[in-house]
Amino acid sequence: MKFHDIHEECGVFGVYGHPEASNLTYLGLYALQHRGQEGAGICASDGKHLHLDKSMGLVADIFSEKRLKKLPGHLAIGHNRYSTAGSSVLKNVQPIVANFALGSLAIAHNGNLVNAAELREELEKEGAIFQSTSDSEVIVHLIAHSKIGDFYERVIDAVKQVRGAFSLLILRENELIAVRDPYGVRPLSLGRVDGAYVIASETCALDLISAEYIRDIEPGELLIINEHGLNSMKPLNAPRLASCIFEFIYFSRPDSYIFGRQNVNDIRKKLGVQLAKESHVDADLVIPVPDSGVPAALGFSEESRIPFDFGLIRNHYVGRTFIEPKQNIRHFGVKIKLNPVRKLLEGKRVIVVDDSIVRGTTSKKIVKMLREGGGAKEVHMRISSPPIIGPCFYGIDTPTRQELIASTYKTEEIRKYITADTLEYLSLEGLKGIVPESHNFCTACFDNNYPISFPGERLAQMELFLK
Repeated sequence: MKFHDIHEECGVFGVYGHPEASNLTYLGLYALQHRGQEGAGICASDGKHLHLDKSMGLVADIFSEKRLKKLPGHLAIGHNRYSTAGSSVLKNVQPIVANFALGSLAIAHNGNLVNAAELREELEKEGAIFQSTSDSEVIVHLIAHSKIGDFYERVIDAVKQVRGAFSLLILRENELIAVRDPYGVRPLSLGRVDGAYVIASETCALDLISAEYIRDIEPGELLIINEHGLNSMKPLNAPRLASCIFEFIYFSRPDSYIFGRQNVNDIRKKLGVQLAKESHVDADLVIPVPDSGVPAALGFSEESRIPFDFGLIRNHYVGRTFIEPKQNIRHFGVKIKLNPVRKLLEGKRVIVVDDSIVRGTTSKKIVKMLREGGGAKEVHMRISSPPIIGPCFYGIDTPTRQELIASTYKTEEIRKYITADTLEYLSLEGLKGIVPESHNFCTACFDNNYPISFPGERLAQMELFLK
C-alpha cells in the first residue's frame, strides 16, 4: 500500500484461450495491485455461461484456490478497483455483468468518463435501471440500449457516445473485446502465453505469467479476440493523443513498459538526473521517499555525485487501515509507514527526493521526522515533477483544486509550510524534455490544459461531481 495523496485509477487484465484463464487473471491482478486496492473481481466464461466473483479488499485476500475453482473456462477478465467515480462499496466493484437481448456480457473499465452524469440521466429517462454508482455501468446500458446492427456495432455506437479515458475489456461467452479511448490516456498491452492471448494495463502483469509482449492496444482501437483469431478495427478518432504523463511519474510500476515500450524506471531515473541539473544544492546525502521516489533519487545522486542511501525505511506490511493508539504519538500516520535511519542522517545535510507534493501534509511530516527522529542538520526537498495545480478528471482520484497546495501557494510558501531548508520542483520544460514525444501526453495536472473537453465546459461542476 502506498501512502500517497493521489490514488491510482484501476487495473484490468484479460485472457482468451487458456485452460487456466481465471488463475492467470488472478496472477495478472496481483501484479496490478498497485493500481487499486479497494476491491477486485474476476469473471470467467466456460463457453456457455459467465461466472463472476468479486469482493472488497486485496486480490490475494479475496481469491483462494477454492474460489478460483468456481470460475471455470478458457477466457476471463479481471479488475482491481480504486474509486474515481462512485463510492467505495461492493456494488461498484467490477467486472459488471449484465444480460440483455444479445446474450451476456461482463465489462471491466480503467479510466473515467467526463460525460457519465449526462448519459446516465438520458438512459434513466429511457427506463434504464442502474445497480451501481460507477460510471462504467453507463457503457453497459449504452450497449444494451443501442438499436444499431450486431453486437460489435452496438459496442462502437456506445463508445462513440462516451467522452473521457477508457481502457475497456468486454467478455462474452466465446470472445474477448478490448477498446482503448482515442486519446490513449491509460496504457493497455497485448501479449501471448502458451498460445493464449492476454491483455493487461501494464506489462509487469505479462511478465509475471511469462507472457510475450506483442504490442500496445492502439488509441481508438477495438480488438476482437475469438476463435477466428485477432480482428482489429479503429472506429474512434481524437484530435490529438493525450496519454497520462503521471503514469511515468508515479502510477505505473517501475518495471513496466508503457506508451510505446518506454520503460518507467528509466524515465524516472532521467527525471532525477534533470532535477539535479536544475536544482543543485550542497549536501551530504540523497535519500528517496520510498518506494516511488527511489529511481529519481538514484538519478539525482548520479548526476550530483552526492551519495545515495535509504535514509527512510518503509514498512511494506501496512494494510488499508490500522488502529491508532489512544495516546497521542507525533506523526503516527506517517511513522507507521516510514522510519528514519538515525545513524545515516544525524548531523547530515540531506536531500529528500519524492515524486510529487499534493496537499503538502505528508511532506511536512517527513521533513519533521527527518529532523526530530533522524537528527538531520538540513533537509532539502526535491520533487521529480512540476507543481500539481489541477485535479484529474480522467481516472485518477486527485483532491479538489482547493486542496492542491501548489494551486494556491507559491513554492517559497510551500517550503515554509513543510519546513524544509529548500524546496525545488522539476520544471515542466524539464519533464517534457525527458518524456519522448511529450506533445502526445496530457499535462493538465501541471498546466490546466485539459485535452478532453467537459460537457458544456462545466469544469467546476466536474470537480463537484467527482467529490
